[in-house]
Amino acid sequence: ELRRTDRSSHAMVAMAPAAGLVLASLAVVLATSLWTAAVHLVWRPYAVARAFRRQGIRGPAYRFFVGNNEEAMAMRAATADDVLDLRSHDIIARVMPHYKAWVASYGKMFLSWSGYTPALCVRDLDMVKQILSNRTGLYGKTNPGPNLLALLGKGLVFSDGDDWARHRRIVHPAFTMDKLKMMTRTMAECAGEMVRPWEALAAASDGGVARVDDVGQQFVELTADVISHTAFGSSYREGKEVFMAQRELQ
Repeated sequence: ELRRTDRSSHAMVAMAPAAGLVLASLAVVLATSLWTAAVHLVWRPYAVARAFRRQGIRGPAYRFFVGNNEEAMAMRAATADDVLDLRSHDIIARVMPHYKAWVASYGKMFLSWSGYTPALCVRDLDMVKQILSNRTGLYGKTNPGPNLLALLGKGLVFSDGDDWARHRRIVHPAFTMDKLKMMTRTMAECAGEMVRPWEALAAASDGGVARVDDVGQQFVELTADVISHTAFGSSYREGKEVFMAQRELQ
C-alpha cells in the first residue's frame, strides 16, 4: 500500500511541471494575440493617421475596430428616400453621401477607415494616373475573397505584380482613345434601344410622364449589350450568353 501511494505522489509531482508548461504556453499565446490585436486595432491606425496629418491629409476620426463604417451607414440611411431632380446627374449625394460630406470637411484628398483598414480618397487626376499605371507594386490590391474571385476571376482588377503587368499589356491595345471613340456609336445605339420604349410610354401617357419599372435590371442588360457588341462584334449573342450565365452565377 505504501509503495502504491508513493508512486501516485511521484506521478502527481511529475504532472505538475507539465501543467505549468501548458499554462505558460497558453499565456504566451494569449499575450501575443492581444499584442497583435492592439497593434492592428489601436497603434497602427494612430500611426497611419498621424503620418498623413503631417502631410496635410486629414479625415474622419478612426473608431476602434469599426472605423468609419457606422458613420457611412448612417448617412446612407438618411438619404435612402431622397429623390434626385430629373435634370440632375449628381448621384454622389444620393449613393455616397459620406464621401460628399468628407470632401466638404477635409478637402479633395482625405483618409477614411473601412474597419481598421485605411482608405485614401484621391481626386487628383495626375495622382490617379500614377496609381493606375503603377509598376512598382506599391499599390497592392485588396483581397476580394474566394466568392468574388469565383465570380469574376483573377483578371486585371484583382491581379498584382507580374500577373497585373501581363494582363494590362494584353488588354491595353483594345482601350486606346481612337478605339474607344469608335465604340461610342455602338454604345449610343444600345442606349437608344433601351430608351425608345420609355419615350413611347411617355408619349402615350397623360402629361408626357410614364413610370418605368425595373430600371436596375434594364441597366444590367444595357451593360451586357454594350460590352457584348463592342467586345464580341458580330458574335455579340455569344457574349450576351456569357453575361447572362455570369448573372445566374452571381
